[in-house]
Amino acid sequence: MSKRKAPQESPNEGITDFLVELANYEKNVNRAIHKSNAYRKAASTISKYPNKIRNGEEAKKLEGVGAKISEKIDEFLQTGTLRKLEKIRTDDTSSSINFLTRVTGIGPAAARKFFEEGVKTLEDLRKIEHKLNHHQQIGLRYFEEFEKRIPRAEMEQMETFIHEELKKVDTEYIGTICGSYRRGAASSGDIDILLTHPDYTSETEKQPKLLHAVVEHFESIGFVTDNMSKGDTKYMGVSQLQKSDEDEEEYLHRRIDIRLIPKDQYYCGVLYFTGSDIFNKNMRTHALEKGFTLNEYTIRPVGVTGVAGEPLLVDSERDIFEYIHYKYKEPSERSQ
Repeated sequence: MSKRKAPQESPNEGITDFLVELANYEKNVNRAIHKSNAYRKAASTISKYPNKIRNGEEAKKLEGVGAKISEKIDEFLQTGTLRKLEKIRTDDTSSSINFLTRVTGIGPAAARKFFEEGVKTLEDLRKIEHKLNHHQQIGLRYFEEFEKRIPRAEMEQMETFIHEELKKVDTEYIGTICGSYRRGAASSGDIDILLTHPDYTSETEKQPKLLHAVVEHFESIGFVTDNMSKGDTKYMGVSQLQKSDEDEEEYLHRRIDIRLIPKDQYYCGVLYFTGSDIFNKNMRTHALEKGFTLNEYTIRPVGVTGVAGEPLLVDSERDIFEYIHYKYKEPSERSQ
């Protein structure tokens, strides 16, 4: 059996777990996106902190950790729990809505509607499967598998496989797996591929056949097992690596997204979707200070009137760094 590495654990996993749980509660139950983002940002920062946090005061020195979050960290470290979370977990409405949103395709509004109809568990969902849309049915079918993180070793196998198969469709395709995987994360939640081809630029008409040809090839070889949505430039579905003679067990089904991006906008897209969010924000701020506006599509010079000019030519991520006189950072250096 080929070895699959286990994800490395953070020394502050207990803290990041409760922060993510609070983030999900604020987003899914309270619809308080600002609060949710604050908890998520703090969790992200703390997950990268190499030392075990001893108290809230130490945590407060990290970006995104304010007084209220540091108080919660103190409570957790002193008692091993959090009163607010205990209350949330025992509240039927909160816990049920939070749980239902873990099913791919069920957002907060749909979860609340299902809850009001008496649906609280996976078993309840299975009883009304005929009422679920296609996306939700797939989320329910593979719920247990989607809940499991993808080890880096499996992501690396997928990356090699995807590049080999893209060449079989057309040698001019360029594909990059982005997200935390590209930044060196030990595990990933899904596979997020950015795809481009020289025939597709921002000056040409949309080229849906370029995306569809790749998806159809992946389907024909059994890598893509289920489709969720297939648009002109974005595909969402389910993939599964095929078991080899060395493997003792089947690979799990994994969520896969493929975005087709115009060639002239590709590297701005790769930079953006590699992240992290904090790194992207710092890059955009620095770009503005240097007289440029940067987003996931283009980098443009900003004139004295404040109006953005024509997009600059970008043939690599390094070009973007050079335009704004920002020291190049490898993807593995972009998590903070």
